[in-house]
Amino acid sequence: MTAIAAICALAATGAFADKKATDTTPEEDLKTYRDYFFKRFPGVPLQEYANGVYAIDKTSRDSWEAIEEFPPYEPMIEEGETMWNTPFANGKTYGSCFNNDPTQRKNYPYWDDQRKMVVTLPLPINECRTKNGEKPLKYAKGPITRLLAYMAYESRGQKINVKIPNKDALAAYNNGKSIYWARRGQLNFSCGSCHVQSAGQHVRADILSPALGQATGWPVYRSKWGELGTFHRRFKGCMKQMRAKPYKPQSKEFRNLEYFLTYMSNGIEYNGPSARK
Repeated sequence: MTAIAAICALAATGAFADKKATDTTPEEDLKTYRDYFFKRFPGVPLQEYANGVYAIDKTSRDSWEAIEEFPPYEPMIEEGETMWNTPFANGKTYGSCFNNDPTQRKNYPYWDDQRKMVVTLPLPINECRTKNGEKPLKYAKGPITRLLAYMAYESRGQKINVKIPNKDALAAYNNGKSIYWARRGQLNFSCGSCHVQSAGQHVRADILSPALGQATGWPVYRSKWGELGTFHRRFKGCMKQMRAKPYKPQSKEFRNLEYFLTYMSNGIEYNGPSARK
């Protein structure tokens, strides 16, 4: 058994995992999450959870703050701004699809009742491209992360306020919750096993980050990647670590998972792009 499997297996059963998705409301879930983490990490303010593991470990935070003085993602923000301002072949820009306003982070993800689906920000970016005769971008890494980085930077300080407006949206939320808590893969544990029940514990030289606030800082520059990556790229990587077959970036499953996780960070400010190990 790997080190991460051993740590997370210790907490593979518990009050969170034992419940069905429909047993509790989103409001109850949010209160339970906050109460749990406030008790587990006393004295850490809600807004600090936007900083991931750096909110709960001083040594890691000191190193991170030094990195943030000259953030490795800064050139990518500039590249994203250039993309935003550069016309497509037909003369239009991304601004034509977003009311000429890059500060869109607060609007996503949301439930689209006409399309009966969760819409995350990368989807309308590619829809904008195809509508204007351009090829869509890959969703996990590459140029789309530059544009997302610029839009995230311009949106810093906006608070997450995801809504669950009706029964269809609730079903998507509950599907995302079920995916989060489902045991999977050869190691037979869930996302929550590590990021809720084992949050703060060491796995080799790393510390498992708390789930609260995990939706705030994307796209993320990870030292391991040496580049920016999207939220769904991280989902995919986590599932591979479980030795499970991952869903595809921007699949229904990953969009619903993002919907659930972002709702669970309601009230916390967006602070992307960000840097992580």
